[in-house]
Amino acid sequence: MPAPTPKTACCIYLGEQLAAYGFGDDHPFGPQRHHVFEQAFYQQQLDKKVDILPPVKTGRETLTLFHSEEYIDKVIEQSISGVGYLDGGDTPAFTSMYEAVCYVAGSVVDAVDQLMASHYKKAFIPIAGLHHARRHVAAGFCVINDCGIAIEWLFQKHHLQRVAYVDIDAHHGDGVFYSFESDPRLIFADMHEDGKFLYPGTGAIGETGKGKAIGTKLNIPMPPEAGDDLFFKIWPKVEAFLHKHRPEFILLQCGADSIKGDPITHLAYSEKAHAHAATRLSEMAERFCGGRLLVLGGGGYNHENIARTWTAVVSKLAT
Repeated sequence: MPAPTPKTACCIYLGEQLAAYGFGDDHPFGPQRHHVFEQAFYQQQLDKKVDILPPVKTGRETLTLFHSEEYIDKVIEQSISGVGYLDGGDTPAFTSMYEAVCYVAGSVVDAVDQLMASHYKKAFIPIAGLHHARRHVAAGFCVINDCGIAIEWLFQKHHLQRVAYVDIDAHHGDGVFYSFESDPRLIFADMHEDGKFLYPGTGAIGETGKGKAIGTKLNIPMPPEAGDDLFFKIWPKVEAFLHKHRPEFILLQCGADSIKGDPITHLAYSEKAHAHAATRLSEMAERFCGGRLLVLGGGGYNHENIARTWTAVVSKLAT
């Protein structure tokens, strides 16, 4: 981890190594997602309000905090050939895939370390929040699960006991939820499009954790076409849930695919919803976590929505 001389309370990770995580220009998850955010970020002169850090590369040992050794072997093998799928047909292999995921995971754990060392209070990584991958398999465009890696990093390296993960992506964060379903240390809150209508079909309101973790998980399925009015009505339930559990660190996955006009989902929020979540979680982080809030870009496949939503989030993190 570099020893920064921070000028602001918030850092942003930008660079071609992050943009390299994607499945080609013709795929919904392509390199332009990073570039449209970056362009809007500079146009709005947000670079004057936050510190920009380069992507950081990690190695296999970090990936295996969450993923199985066998699965990482598979990623490395298919990264060389760039052929086939890593799952049943959603997540294609691509050449240099392993290097790309090492930059995503490395940037995420570097951001965790920056926040834990109090170099910054808040951090944003646009190409991150890959919340579908399980410990042993890819899923839903997610080769790895950097959210899960960050959570394990906080548990194993920093010895935290209460980590909050909040997800407002249109898709349920199933790879995070089921990997920590029985772990009471993860405080999980997810507002997502109802699984009856959208992949991955999980996240029912009755899924509240298992064993000692019952009551540490909150799933809120939202109906298709839900807009800002319903988001703002429901959001206080997330705040009350987190307040009850008093987390030591907060992660937010702020996928822009819950914004109206996304090509593969059916929610209808505006960027005001995501900006509100960033503002309120920043305030809660100040109250409970020494300000520590890590925000991950997540999904989103309408480029205009990505640019507008993620810059709205960064604007709030920068205040």
